[in-house]
Amino acid sequence: MSVGEVFVALRFMEEYRASHPGTRFVFSTTTSTGRRIGEEQVRDPDVLVYFPLDFPLVVKRALAVIKPRLLVLVECELWPNLIRLAKQRGIPVALINGRISEHSYRGYRKLRLFTRPLLAQVDLLCVQSETEKQMLRDLGADERRLHVLNSAKYDITPEGSGDHEATQAVLRAAGIAEDDLVLLGGSTWPGEEGVLLDYFLQARARFPKLRLVLVPRHAERASEVQKEIEARGLALCRRSALPAAAGQPGSVLLVDTTGELRRFYAEATVIFVGKSLTQHGGQNIIEPAQCGKPIVVGPHMENFPVVLRDFLGAQALIQVPDAAGLAGAVEKLLADSATRRAYGERALQLVREKSGAIRRTVALLDSVLS
Repeated sequence: MSVGEVFVALRFMEEYRASHPGTRFVFSTTTSTGRRIGEEQVRDPDVLVYFPLDFPLVVKRALAVIKPRLLVLVECELWPNLIRLAKQRGIPVALINGRISEHSYRGYRKLRLFTRPLLAQVDLLCVQSETEKQMLRDLGADERRLHVLNSAKYDITPEGSGDHEATQAVLRAAGIAEDDLVLLGGSTWPGEEGVLLDYFLQARARFPKLRLVLVPRHAERASEVQKEIEARGLALCRRSALPAAAGQPGSVLLVDTTGELRRFYAEATVIFVGKSLTQHGGQNIIEPAQCGKPIVVGPHMENFPVVLRDFLGAQALIQVPDAAGLAGAVEKLLADSATRRAYGERALQLVREKSGAIRRTVALLDSVLS
């Protein structure tokens, strides 16, 4: 599971247990990052495991030990042996928050003789958009089992959203005042920090109170990002050194810790969401939207086609084609508080309107189980 899928699964567990007290879950993940989040969030009576390899003998053993009443797959986790052997044991199978990329769709089409019987064994397919519904129907899914429910990520409450005072204390220690303009680069990837740093250097004369906060997607890149900051002659403050090594006004705050991005989103003035400018795929834009903040992304948001369409249709973010476009969009937002407020309000309103997919998923699952 990706980080986003992990939070969807955790939110589903919470919603399902609210209407089915006493339910126990076995939560499985395939990545070390997902495992780390699971270790923080999964508590008794639930169990956290690594996902069993999708080999028949391994899957048979796992099903025999766990004896699940229901198998819930998240987003695009279609494991053929797990699905087939679960159905042989009479275990209902559901896909929640389902999505399928154009690339995956083309691959599945080439294997349609294999894909059709696989999809026929899934009892419930809850997908994010009509596009996914049409793709899965074309691949052989039964239309009666397909339901469009929007993205479940609209239902995930930002973690740490109540830590305003603690985050403000971090910013003060880093030399960032309450009335400063904070440009935040969230979940940035290689190349994106450099673009933001170059803009920060040339924009400070026009916005003397502008401050920059960088939160790399992978904290282990902190030393690499630090070199980029220092190469431009900028002062640096690392989050992990606070409060012992307090920063000076004008320092770039480098967040080299994990699990705090949502807290900094809530304190930002303008947010750039990474893996969208110099890299491909994109990152979750719903999290900053839940904080009512203006959002800028690059051209590469392939992992979030449905959500991106929602936001663009509602004029709830700005998408730019390149580094020059990013500078122009940030400049526009920094210069006009009314424009910032309008984008943030539209983003928050969109999230509120699109929420509810997980609740509807639980209701549909009840009909499957009954």
